[in-house]
Amino acid sequence: MKFRPSSAKLLATGALIALLAGCGDGALDNVPLENYTPQEIFERGEFELDRRQEDKAAFYFGEIERLYPYSEWSKRALIMQAFAYHKDKDYPNSRASAQRYIDFYPADEDAAYAQYLLALSYYDQIDEVGRDQGLTFQALQALRSVIELYPDSEYARSAILKFDLAFDHLAAKEMEIGRYYLKKKHYTAAINRFRVVVEDFQTTSHTPEALHRLVESYLSLGLTAEAQAAGAILGHNFRSTEWYEDSYKLLTGQGLEPRALGNNWLSQIYRQVIQGKWL
Repeated sequence: MKFRPSSAKLLATGALIALLAGCGDGALDNVPLENYTPQEIFERGEFELDRRQEDKAAFYFGEIERLYPYSEWSKRALIMQAFAYHKDKDYPNSRASAQRYIDFYPADEDAAYAQYLLALSYYDQIDEVGRDQGLTFQALQALRSVIELYPDSEYARSAILKFDLAFDHLAAKEMEIGRYYLKKKHYTAAINRFRVVVEDFQTTSHTPEALHRLVESYLSLGLTAEAQAAGAILGHNFRSTEWYEDSYKLLTGQGLEPRALGNNWLSQIYRQVIQGKWL
């Protein structure tokens, strides 16, 4: 987390530093927290963060909110609690703390960071293509909120990059399922998946392969006009790729060439997007 003046770490007094360093875990445990100032509890939370005890840090930050709910320290502690929970990979609690911050302090300068943390609580759980994609959709929605609500914040650029990666992740899932159906010779089901990539995820890195797989699938079904149209789009936009080379060999091997024929959905895309013929 990058600290700004609103959540800057204040210099601790020499006595408190000695207390924290010398007593370790029990420094505040043997005395009721009500006997300490919010600053002292806050600094204990930071101390726990420094020694990578994020769960304990989150506890102390939460105690400030409980004991001093209307203080400036409570506001600082809430965003730090969200950060500590995230570092501890306790994503539901991190998300809950971040959402409370957004609800209570929507105009504060740290609200952008709270929204970013909320998005990360989804995004950081996206790890492999084979998992359920619900988290990916939630990450996309939350990242979009960062981009749209806080376009001038320092987190907007990072949110855009992560949005693109999450978007690519969804396309990868469609491709994985499509390839499975193609291998099983369920061509219609495969086509439906590859079509989603071409129509809805055309800006991702998976579009060239999706077009090639459409060529394969349509040729397997004997739908040569659709296969040729897919090859034509592939040749126009991705001629230098291995996917176009493979599609070209498949088509020419059957005496065909990449070209947009008929009025199928791929030919319509070719005429509209490539030739600019919208009517």
